[in-house]
Amino acid sequence: MGEKAKVKEIEKEREDYSAEKIKILKDLEAVRKRPAMYIGSTGIQGLHHLVWEIVDNSVDEALAGYCNKIIVRILEDGSCEVEDNGRGIPIDIHPETGTPALEVVFTKLHAGGKFEKGVYKVSGGLHGVGASVVNALSEEFEVWVKRDGKLAYQKFKRGKPVIPMKIKQESGVEETGTRVRFKPDPEIFETTEFSYDIIKERLKEISHIIPGLKIILHDKRQDKKETFLSESGISELVKELSENSNVLFKNPIYIEGEKENIKLSAALLYREERDEILLSFANTIKTVDGGTHVTGFKTALSKAINQFASKILKKDVLFSGEDIREGLVCAISVFLPDPQFEGQTKSKLGNTKVKSIVESLAYEKLVKHFEENPKIIEGIVKRVWETHLEKEAEKKARDLVRKRAREEVILPGKLADCQLKDPEKTEIFIVEGESAGGSAKQARDRKFQAILPLRGKILNVEKASLIKMLNHEEIQAIVSALGCGIGKECSPEKLRYHKIILLSDADIDGSHIKTLLLTFFWRYMRPIIENGHIFIAQPPLYRVREKSQDIYLKDDRELKEFIIKRGLKKILKEDSIKQNEIDNIVKAIMKDKKEELKKFFKDPEEIIKSAEEKGKENLIIQRFKGLGEMNPSQLWETTMNPATRVLKKITVKDAEEADELFSILMGERVEPRREFIIKHALETETLDI
Repeated sequence: MGEKAKVKEIEKEREDYSAEKIKILKDLEAVRKRPAMYIGSTGIQGLHHLVWEIVDNSVDEALAGYCNKIIVRILEDGSCEVEDNGRGIPIDIHPETGTPALEVVFTKLHAGGKFEKGVYKVSGGLHGVGASVVNALSEEFEVWVKRDGKLAYQKFKRGKPVIPMKIKQESGVEETGTRVRFKPDPEIFETTEFSYDIIKERLKEISHIIPGLKIILHDKRQDKKETFLSESGISELVKELSENSNVLFKNPIYIEGEKENIKLSAALLYREERDEILLSFANTIKTVDGGTHVTGFKTALSKAINQFASKILKKDVLFSGEDIREGLVCAISVFLPDPQFEGQTKSKLGNTKVKSIVESLAYEKLVKHFEENPKIIEGIVKRVWETHLEKEAEKKARDLVRKRAREEVILPGKLADCQLKDPEKTEIFIVEGESAGGSAKQARDRKFQAILPLRGKILNVEKASLIKMLNHEEIQAIVSALGCGIGKECSPEKLRYHKIILLSDADIDGSHIKTLLLTFFWRYMRPIIENGHIFIAQPPLYRVREKSQDIYLKDDRELKEFIIKRGLKKILKEDSIKQNEIDNIVKAIMKDKKEELKKFFKDPEEIIKSAEEKGKENLIIQRFKGLGEMNPSQLWETTMNPATRVLKKITVKDAEEADELFSILMGERVEPRREFIIKHALETETLDI
């Protein structure tokens, strides 16, 4: 096809994306009553799912070849804005409704160009409910469209049009594109504060999956801006995932292919760590629960490696998929027409035929790569063989530990068990240090709270094999006390307590202990984290006595906030207007928003200094050096009493971050550790690692 013919075809497709191409399947119903049905939850994940829905629409324009730049802005008023330079949503009148197509897209469920074949050959937003659901769950929602030489605008509130669509500029608009601004509704969401890091991670992944697409993230709350533009795609992503590890070979294996309109690309590396990292995407949507494309790839990888294994090792072997994937870092991306996702959150791909196509493509390309690079496949096979032998030895060690557990009662005096035996009603505190363990034993409610004190820091799991760990006294105590098994045999159903609470000092050393424990649980008891059984206690670092009242504060930040607020109340006691703004003033001080503070004071620095001085007057401030300094009644009231305590539930993301930090600080590679220390040295007075 010549260049002129191509241009004509693109112009025809551009023209064909009009109001009549917007198909409506169902009116918008009850989204506000049951938001979790559409976005998964009303917590932090559901909040960010709103961003993904709008971004995915812009990404679809990029996949169709009409968009090469997306800008995501987090605004100071708590709203989010997504802008692209695609074709722009149609603004002509829809033939079925008699209203502009723009309004239809944002007020009707299952309304969009993705249901009309030909408009989008490949699309992530198949369900078509995204735009309207985001509108329904937003306190305010605005959209600007540049299209057909015009600029159109419409505003909505909680899913309903506030004003009809207006043409703000009738002609002369040369650019095309869509800009959407939405403010999540606090009546719906538990939190409405967007996380820069969560959004950054997703946008960075998209840029790797669509090389050449420029994505800009601008957080106007802190004037932070980053641009993501990848040239080498998912190979670059795999390199980044492995950057703190020792890898088996420097450059990722990269394969790609297409069959029956399904495109596959995959990149993989092997590293020394034993856990598997596998990210998968379908039409740029991150499929966190995998799907048929992942199943097909795993099968292909096992077949390809086993094909070479016997010849390289000079013996008959058939490795399991688990053996082969230990230490694997991999990213898989597929593009296909009509993807079938499980649920609106699109966490799993369900298209049946994708499995066999991906398996066939991946196997063919992997075998070809291994034949052309014999040293790489030889290194992989030897790595897998070592893993296989280690697992055999570990199985024997686990059997020995189980035998000991049956023959011996748990170490006398180590575990102070509770009276109840129902796991759903019981909890265990894993406590740092014998003295703190003694205080916790006195403070607890014996009916449902068990205490397991640990003697100092547990084993460094970064450098220890599972065999060495299973012979370590503190690890044995944890494994025996929990009763759920370890490694591949870890079964949450066998847990003796459904709440496992990590209790350590509220200082740097305490954080180190928590990181050690979280890394251990993540690597060797992952299912209990995935099932939500791990919590972190929040003991106070400070006790503040004001007259006869004791106030407990978690950390330095809470202490500073308390003192400044107390000082401001004294300074502003005659100013009733500013008295009403004290909470906002304190927030601005804690976030160091100097411009915002100038709205209240001519000299913010002087006010802050004065507030800190006044706030400390007549206060007795005690800094706890450790849990052992608290008497049992204080420990119970602040940290162990279910009615007054605060627990942090550990999520998969928390554990992943702890694992990554642990690899940097405790691993054998010096450079990442040096970079971390240099980066964070100014953030704390004492960096104890």
